[in-house]
Amino acid sequence: MSLTKSTTAFAEAPWIQGLPSPYFKKKSHIALREYVKKWVADNMADDAEEWDDSGNADPELFKKFARDGFLVPFALGVTIPKKFHDLAGNITLPGGVPADEWDHFHDYILIDELCGCGTQQMMMANYGGLAYGAGPIVHFASEAMQKRFLPDLLLGKKRICLAITEPRAGSDVAGLGTTAVKTSDGKHYIVNGEKKWITNGIYSDYFTTAVRTSGKPGDHSGITFLVIPRSEGLETRKMKMMGGGASGTTYVTFEDVKVPVENVVGKEGEGFKYIMWNFLHERMTICYVAIRLCRVCLEDSVEHVKRRKAFGKPLIEQPVVRHKIANMARQTEALQAFIEASIYQYSQLSTAESNLKLGGTTALLKAQSTITLEYVVSEAVMLFGGMGITKGGAGERVERIFREFKALSIPGGSQDVMLDLGVRQQLKLIEAQRAKSNL
Repeated sequence: MSLTKSTTAFAEAPWIQGLPSPYFKKKSHIALREYVKKWVADNMADDAEEWDDSGNADPELFKKFARDGFLVPFALGVTIPKKFHDLAGNITLPGGVPADEWDHFHDYILIDELCGCGTQQMMMANYGGLAYGAGPIVHFASEAMQKRFLPDLLLGKKRICLAITEPRAGSDVAGLGTTAVKTSDGKHYIVNGEKKWITNGIYSDYFTTAVRTSGKPGDHSGITFLVIPRSEGLETRKMKMMGGGASGTTYVTFEDVKVPVENVVGKEGEGFKYIMWNFLHERMTICYVAIRLCRVCLEDSVEHVKRRKAFGKPLIEQPVVRHKIANMARQTEALQAFIEASIYQYSQLSTAESNLKLGGTTALLKAQSTITLEYVVSEAVMLFGGMGITKGGAGERVERIFREFKALSIPGGSQDVMLDLGVRQQLKLIEAQRAKSNL
């Protein structure tokens, strides 16, 4: 089975161009890629500008995602255990991929192609809340809790989001101050506080919320995950964002919200550990979005400089233009290799080993992805000139990506925090290995 691919230089990853790859060997990798590429062309590609202008998501697209089985891999990510597929009524997955065959590379292919129309907001409006909000339930909740929440989420009957970030506690997760105090009868928590920049919050029925059940801001202990239904005392307000308005970024306030103790995810007080685990997949998906948007910038830039003439000849004949393309391409190809190697490492390690060994490199990869995208899209805007800062027309996708890229640089851990974390984690890992070898 051959791959449908762009004929523009640097527009596709090497494996899509037909070059040998040690990673993309399954027929289902190819089948999924072809299916999602066509699905995006049929259901998303023509609507990106309308979503961008309105800042609103189309609920009909979410229904299509649910109908065609996308919500199961959205919620479950890198593997799809049978028990969760059963909870979704054994719905057919995108591309007909068998549930027991779904792997880390399928996860990458899905996200990569969903951003092929040159925006992340159409995907994130339907993906971000479920992927990040359901994760803690999938991995840490009791079986009874999973059965209570997941069927409706996997089939699109209900929506969920992840609520961690606060106005005064962004990347400093331990600094969160939203409180959950048990009632005297021990049957409920009373939640008070606020969350900010919550993806999909405006659309959500449930909020997987990090709250403080003990300790004070700054303590890593005492943080608990609660699944909070939209109920009395919980209010949401859509935030106006620089890029990606349709993602439904939300300000959430909790005023004496009553939540049953049965809605605790995992164990009380262990939320910080769950949050750190959840961040790894979020950071990897941000990398997948970034690499595809780099490819989109290259595709549109190369086509533009081939047809655009200045001073009597096409721009591509100017050495300075080829120099720009070369630097955009070399950084994109290096990022592609970094991402694929990281995906493979995750696929060969258990979750516990991944958390221990790959946390630092994932932080560096997340930073590298957004640094690369910032460079590539900035150069693309310069190559397009006036068309690169104009909505619509030949530079439409580049202009939109230029406004959206910061929405990848900051969420999931800002660039500066990721660079520092990457070094600290690797130093800690090496010291632990040395201590172990000296025993």
